[in-house]
Amino acid sequence: MECGTDEAGRGCLAGPVTAAAVVLPDDFSHPFLNDSKQLSEKKRDHLRGIIEAEALSFAVAHVMMEEIDQINILNASIMGMHRAIDQLNTTPQFIAIDGNRFKPYNKVPYECVVKGDSTYLHIAAASILAKTYRDEFMQGLHTEFPAYNWQKNKGYPTAEHREAIKRYGPTPYHRKSFRLLPEQLKLNL
Repeated sequence: MECGTDEAGRGCLAGPVTAAAVVLPDDFSHPFLNDSKQLSEKKRDHLRGIIEAEALSFAVAHVMMEEIDQINILNASIMGMHRAIDQLNTTPQFIAIDGNRFKPYNKVPYECVVKGDSTYLHIAAASILAKTYRDEFMQGLHTEFPAYNWQKNKGYPTAEHREAIKRYGPTPYHRKSFRLLPEQLKLNL
């Protein structure tokens, strides 16, 4: 029993980092299943339903901004993956992780795979669940703070998002340990 795990939102200025863990049946396949970043929002949303219906087990976990600020984004990403694996209905015998960093999970063998979300179906499935659940969370926050347009940028550092931070300041959902605005260059004259 092997699970794939991935996270979404690591490079964002606002919102949680969201991780997912997925165990797929051995015979699972789908022609569109790929790294969530390679798919349209419509395809991701369509695949989410298929993954949730056909996975042997899946789980999603958010690590909120306060924890990110306390332990840093890398540790928060790994913590999110551990929390997602904790919620699976059975302990996996092997864990495949997208990326190059992970911390041991209960002595379960694991392997980090750079670009694993475009190589292995269970990691791709985890990337889709992490992305869609995080996007859904950010769309909910958008109703509270529409000036930041999180329904579109999902908390990533777009010019529009940074302009809103400059104009209105950070919200409780911004990561305080991240550089929210580029530093202003000054000339010593």
